[in-house]
Amino acid sequence: MKKIIVIVLIAVVGASYFLFDLEEYLSVAFFQSIYVEHPERTAGLYFLVYVLATAFSLPTGALLTLAGGAVFGFGTGVVLASFASTIGATLAFLFSRVILRDWVQQKFASHLQAINRGVEKDGAFYLFSLRLIPVFPFWLINLLMGLTSLKARTYFWVSQLGMLPATLVYVNAGAELAAIEEVSPAGILTPGLILSFVLLASLPFIAKAIVGLMTRRKVYRPYKKPRQFDANLLVIGGGSAGLVTGLIAAAVKAKVILVEKDKMGGDCLNTGCVPSKALIRAARSLADMRKVNELGIEIDEPRVDFPRVMGRVQEVIESIAPHDSVERFTELGVDCISGQAKLLSPWQVQVNGRVISAKNIVIATGASPFVPPIPGIDQIDYLTSDNLWDLHEQPKSLLVLGAGPIGCELTQAFQRLGTQVTLVDMMANVLPREDSDVSDLVRKHLEQEGVEVLLNHKTVGFEREQNIDFALLEAVDGRPSETSPRKICFDKLLVAVGRKANTSGLGLEALEIETTPQGTLAMDDYLRTRFPNIYACGDVAGPYQFTHTASHQAWYAAVNALFGSFKKFRVDYRVIPWTTFTDPEVAHVGLSEAEAKQQDIAYELSTYPLSELDRAIADNSVEGFVKVLTVPGKDKILGATIVGAHAGELLTEFVIAMKHNMGLNKILGTIHAYPTLSEANKMAAGVWKRGHAPEKLLGYVERYHYWRLGSRK
Repeated sequence: MKKIIVIVLIAVVGASYFLFDLEEYLSVAFFQSIYVEHPERTAGLYFLVYVLATAFSLPTGALLTLAGGAVFGFGTGVVLASFASTIGATLAFLFSRVILRDWVQQKFASHLQAINRGVEKDGAFYLFSLRLIPVFPFWLINLLMGLTSLKARTYFWVSQLGMLPATLVYVNAGAELAAIEEVSPAGILTPGLILSFVLLASLPFIAKAIVGLMTRRKVYRPYKKPRQFDANLLVIGGGSAGLVTGLIAAAVKAKVILVEKDKMGGDCLNTGCVPSKALIRAARSLADMRKVNELGIEIDEPRVDFPRVMGRVQEVIESIAPHDSVERFTELGVDCISGQAKLLSPWQVQVNGRVISAKNIVIATGASPFVPPIPGIDQIDYLTSDNLWDLHEQPKSLLVLGAGPIGCELTQAFQRLGTQVTLVDMMANVLPREDSDVSDLVRKHLEQEGVEVLLNHKTVGFEREQNIDFALLEAVDGRPSETSPRKICFDKLLVAVGRKANTSGLGLEALEIETTPQGTLAMDDYLRTRFPNIYACGDVAGPYQFTHTASHQAWYAAVNALFGSFKKFRVDYRVIPWTTFTDPEVAHVGLSEAEAKQQDIAYELSTYPLSELDRAIADNSVEGFVKVLTVPGKDKILGATIVGAHAGELLTEFVIAMKHNMGLNKILGTIHAYPTLSEANKMAAGVWKRGHAPEKLLGYVERYHYWRLGSRK
């Protein structure tokens, strides 16, 4: 009944406002006309009108506040407008709570969890910030906050305080406008009125500065800031993100300290990109040798010396390691320390018992393989991308959990080297982040090479019988469950289901530095944590766990940390490429078809098959395609996917084009050497161009050519 009464009341007031043209009673002229004879009644009527207009979310707040200053003067106008707006806002808040809260909380419970937690933890300050900095219209704030658990009395006094600065400025502007005696430049451009306009223009910036200052004081209040610092920048983590951060800081002559507890170079050098690509290179060479008969060359079946293959992987790591070594970075001006870092305060870090202070801190601790808590897995001597490279005896059979990029790359490599591989994933496709045509092509190649691919299967446990390890699998694709799980035996298990950010042992909990639901550190657009001087970049920060993204973020973290008081830069994720080094390679940038459909973004698709490219035919590498998504009717690139030999190298042209806002016409008009694989990009642009040929104009041109021949058509 309460809801019905409130809904009817709102409907009546809203309809009356428009039907009876009540807007004329909200004007300065109306209140001025009755103020002279009845000042007290006018004040009461003004107060009531302001309360009702705000309570029913009518878009008249700024006008009524100006009217308050114009009619009643600065002092009385501030009192009336301030209390009326707060009472009206609180009524709108309560209307929203009565009518919508229960329904919205039930229907959108998962989406509102974070908002509810934020309001419960820091609701007053959050509301104060919204009131002080009008990012959203005040009527929308009233309605949205009514859906939360914020108490009404808290909402009242915080709104009163937060809206007061804007009320003061607007009432003063109204009073100054009313004081104009003559409509002339001299009469209008009075010092008071100019000051009012300056205050109106400056209010958002002043409010933002005030909120920023209050935020900093609030988060730093429990900690004592050192008078002197040991470094301008302290970087925790010596992987790609940390090394680039340290290098940039040293290049601009900052005092920088880098702390790494394990090996310099991080995962990319020691357990990730570098060793995996060295292994893939060996496996691809073997696959190429097996196909040379298609080129007219006959050779015997090559023999794999697995220990030598893994030995070369270590040699590659050792060859690249000096690039990321302590010696090199010390020469470049980075003070490198080996040890576990733990945050003691926003400016202090403990390493090996030593307390180091720094003006700014960058957390770049990377990520580690995630091992799911499957029953029995702790009894298995499983492999991950961390310890795989210590393997010297080739397994006869390998079970790979996870059909993402890492799982697919290593599956194909081991299968080609002679290990029988079974690939298992709960998803319906390999490489589930790619389009289905891409996933289908990669899956086809894996199966052609002998991989047993089991998709839509969940691993529910592991068992050991007579020294043989088994995985228990259940189908999850909607088919009737079998009477018992399927058993898959294996020599070795490789877990490649994802990676988790390295956040433990850093002292984050004591400083209340929050993480996201994905486990990465929670940051703003400038890569700052809740402490404006503590930044994060790389895999520990997300959202893309790529080496090149880590380096990309490192620039923003270093520059914002060192020069943010002058100019801050929002991290730019608009053009992020990634490549999966299977055979064929898969390279992608921007939107995929699936993402465009999911986000309801209109697009046109231009596809060029590599089977039509001269160089691909000559190289016997015709599997794959180039497909480009563009804005309908325009050549602006929304995304590009390349599947085929050297796809990662070919993608760069589209990355540059998207980064610098160049369309397909620019690519089409660029000379590409013949015969090269890069011509595929130009051919894809040509497909788009043919689809947008000006047919009507070409008809006229055709008639012109016939006329030149002396004939008609």
